[in-house]
Amino acid sequence: MTLVRWDPFRELEDMSDRLNRMCNRPALPRINGKETMVVADWVPSVDVSETDGEYQIKAEIPDVKKEDVKVTVEDGVLTIQGERKQEKEEKGKKYHRIERSYGSFVRSFTLPDLVDEEKVKAEFKDGVLNLQLPKTEKAKPKAIEVMVG
Repeated sequence: MTLVRWDPFRELEDMSDRLNRMCNRPALPRINGKETMVVADWVPSVDVSETDGEYQIKAEIPDVKKEDVKVTVEDGVLTIQGERKQEKEEKGKKYHRIERSYGSFVRSFTLPDLVDEEKVKAEFKDGVLNLQLPKTEKAKPKAIEVMVG
């Protein structure tokens, strides 16, 4: 078991992030526990799942080109950033309602120690970014036979 030093300020940051999610407001991205100066205009929805061999992150980023998405892994933090550009106004076209968000976005995730950062894979298809984060060999479960004697 790994012991982790208690940091009361980290707990306050976590509580603030949870409150922001409840109010449907994006939390400011953090790198190494410090807020980055990048403020996102919108935040894509993500699903995070786990199997015995890997973690998987799926992010919905419709109407974003592959070239406008950047995925980085640095110091145990995976960051997804990019931009959805607004259509140019056409002459003779009136908008009655604009509900979709445009502009830059940033999502950051602290990776567990079990992730093999060198083998992270990303695939972008039909507006969904699919990230595969394989676990290290030592993290995969192993069955041990117990002898009763």
